[in-house]
Amino acid sequence: VQLQAYGGGLAQAGGSLRLSCSASGLIFSTRVMGWFRQGPQKERVFVAAIVADGGVTRYAESVKGRFTISRDNSKKTVYLEMKDLKPEDTAIYFCAARPLGQVNTSAMRSFYEYWGQGTLVTVSS
Repeated sequence: VQLQAYGGGLAQAGGSLRLSCSASGLIFSTRVMGWFRQGPQKERVFVAAIVADGGVTRYAESVKGRFTISRDNSKKTVYLEMKDLKPEDTAIYFCAARPLGQVNTSAMRSFYEYWGQGTLVTVSS
């Protein structure tokens, strides 16, 4: 299984970025997918998650109204659209997949089975 996150970079406060995560080696359309982030000297925390068919999403309070998670099962890709970026959004962003058979979103790191390598987002003020 491989999850490849990309799309990170440098943005100014108030700007936008779109992250993508491409999956291989698993039946993507059956997996709950999530995004987490880890800021400098901070723990990895939940950002957003989406169920297998895309019908239900979940967000951390800190990103609600600014970030949107979506997926394209035909492309085996999950996205994180980030708008109105703030300096505190600076972090390495990781995508993750829940185990087969798990149908609900989760904010718990330990509930995710596979992780991508992360993509760095830097927001300047």
